[in-house]
Amino acid sequence: MTADPVTARGTAAGSITRFLPSRKDYAGLAGTWRTDLLAGITVGIVALPLALAFGVSSGVGAEAGLITAIVAGLVAAVMGGSPVQVSGPTGAMVVVLAPVVAVHGIGSVALLSLMAGLLVCALGFSGLGRAVAFIPWPVVEGFTLGIAAIIFLQQVPLATGTSGTPGHNTLLAAVEAAAGAAAATVVLTLALVAGVAVVMVLVQKLFRALPASLLAVLLATAAAEILQLDVPRIGALPHSLPAPSLPALDPASLGNLAMPAAVAVAFLAAIESLLSARVAAGMAGPDGRPTGPYSPDRELMGQGLASIAAGLFGGMPATGAIARTAVNVRSGARTRLAAAVHAIVLLGITYLASGMVSRIPLAALGGVLMVTAVRMVSRRTITAILRSTRADAAVFVLTAVITVAFDLIVAIQIGLAAAALFALRKFASLSGVQREEIPGPRLEGDEHIAVFRLDGAMFFGAAERILQEISQVKDVQVAIIRLSQLRMLDATGAHALVEVISALELRGITVLLKGVRPDHLDLVTNVGVIRSLRHHKHLFDRLPDAVEHARSHVLRNAAASA
Repeated sequence: MTADPVTARGTAAGSITRFLPSRKDYAGLAGTWRTDLLAGITVGIVALPLALAFGVSSGVGAEAGLITAIVAGLVAAVMGGSPVQVSGPTGAMVVVLAPVVAVHGIGSVALLSLMAGLLVCALGFSGLGRAVAFIPWPVVEGFTLGIAAIIFLQQVPLATGTSGTPGHNTLLAAVEAAAGAAAATVVLTLALVAGVAVVMVLVQKLFRALPASLLAVLLATAAAEILQLDVPRIGALPHSLPAPSLPALDPASLGNLAMPAAVAVAFLAAIESLLSARVAAGMAGPDGRPTGPYSPDRELMGQGLASIAAGLFGGMPATGAIARTAVNVRSGARTRLAAAVHAIVLLGITYLASGMVSRIPLAALGGVLMVTAVRMVSRRTITAILRSTRADAAVFVLTAVITVAFDLIVAIQIGLAAAALFALRKFASLSGVQREEIPGPRLEGDEHIAVFRLDGAMFFGAAERILQEISQVKDVQVAIIRLSQLRMLDATGAHALVEVISALELRGITVLLKGVRPDHLDLVTNVGVIRSLRHHKHLFDRLPDAVEHARSHVLRNAAASA
């Protein structure tokens, strides 16, 4: 039977239109446009120092960070799956990009952004957006703690007025930068960092409505200009956006970037964007109402397109930014207009105030990111995880340590593997086999009948232990294995049942199966569980019937031996 061409075209069109903007994206805009506009202006002001700082810290320069915040922020606002998500350069992405820039150079970032964007789009189109729900909480928090530590350490060269050593481990590079700092310069840069930190903390406590990071950077810049401090500055910035163009497609660079770097960036962009969107969906605005649902798959598609667009303009890969998204929500944002306005505000600064921005001391940006890194760490969250279970605490610590010591993607992989291992161990401990008494009054010969009840799950993590426990029975002629309480059965567990039955039958013990669940019937049939029984009638739905049949076997054996 062939598929209807019209239906097939309709299905294909539907799968594409779910990623496209629609009028529903701006439902209620007539009543919220004022708050959306003000929220967008607020987020744009907050995002300026962060965009510049992340660009500098990644090694691609302040210009690339600003371009990414503008281009990717606008594209993600229109095409993304969250109505309040704000996208741009983030600290987690900086951690991945810095070593890539050190090895392959600044010119590789635009190509990397395109490749990673295409991969993220593919993830969204394939419907894998909801997979982020399977990442355990301790892994996410350990990952966040490790990223915060790396971001803080990456600012040590800026805070000490040194250039650092590209490509080195972050901790070693921080130590080398601190050791090689000139005394005259380090006093000035550390003073700027301390001043920025104090201003951000005080403003956050006393004047929460004001953009603390922007005020801190403005004051630090004013102090550096008035006192004519000899400290490193951002340097010249463009007065407009560059024209879009395709990056150079060098086959050698394409091969080197394809697997390790592009996959790592895409994986990180997908995880961070979805986690940010998920958190934003549960946040409440000033009116106390949550922002509403989001589309995970469309969010991935939008973030992928945002990174592609940023790469075409010479920017860097972008993700959803939880800090800027939180500011957006708390400022009253309800629709995508707010995130779009944030990008337009940054575009206006590029055209009108790039000369002023170029005079910002790098140490001031380092101070902003150091405070941001500290705020990423929640003592309450860390305490809760460490007090939860030893397994979850171990996964949390392991993920954080590996993130700092090795690599973000390796940390997530090992964290997930450790979490899965502990979960399987716990799951296996809840699974087991219990020997039961025969229901009702005991009859002669019942001592030669054993009833076993399998509980929980019989899967690859528990099958071997269950196999050993059942196989150790003695002085038994008939074994009844109850399967009605078995909630989960996989191929390994079914194969273990075959081995149990075969081992018992070789010892002359007749095996009866009781209560095979309907959803397990095909599996036990295909793997050969039923075929391994001495007779196909040794399969029962009711325990009394199985006991009666077992007693008949014992009686026949007694008569045969008499």
